[in-house]
Amino acid sequence: MILTALAAAFPLLPDPDQAREWAEQELRDPTYQAAEPTFLDRISQAVGQFVRNLLRVPDTEGWGPSALIVLGVIVIAAIIVAILIWGRPRLSTRATEPARALFDDDDARSADELRADAASAAGRGEWDEAIVLRFRAVARGLTERGLVDPPPGATVRAFARETATALPSLVPLLDPAATTFDDVRYLRRPGTAERYRAVADLDDAAVRARALPVAPR
Repeated sequence: MILTALAAAFPLLPDPDQAREWAEQELRDPTYQAAEPTFLDRISQAVGQFVRNLLRVPDTEGWGPSALIVLGVIVIAAIIVAILIWGRPRLSTRATEPARALFDDDDARSADELRADAASAAGRGEWDEAIVLRFRAVARGLTERGLVDPPPGATVRAFARETATALPSLVPLLDPAATTFDDVRYLRRPGTAERYRAVADLDDAAVRARALPVAPR
């Protein structure tokens, strides 16, 4: 009786099923969906609230010991996550490492600088200096490119053997150039334009050389 009277008084009043259907249709409106936070928004809000709850200090005298401990744990966890994602910080590349001694002499010049100085000495007819500098340019250039890595204090012959293994194409030029370097640097035999040319040819070939690919095991 009462429901009949209400229906007569309010003829547009929907029943519960119709009211629910109208509400669902209204919520499917793109305007409502655009206003809702996204999944990422909800995650960021939850994380932010979690951190704020952890760092909340119960008193007004500053940070308490427990809050500092929690902050330290968060920082350490962030560092661990960064290492897992990006890896450990790498040391400087080989090209930026401090130059090592070249055949008993400390020389921090790059391969290009050694070549330029060797060319200047050759232009002055100072063949001994030109030969020594040009052979050092060979060694510096190959180490800069990471093709050879002679240990500190390695002799010219040891360097030549390692280079022959890494770059077999240079073998015909290596021994004459190494002999010329030893003659001029240690045996005090005079250099000549022809002997400088032999070392320069080795350097030019080394610049063009490429290491052999490693065979799969």
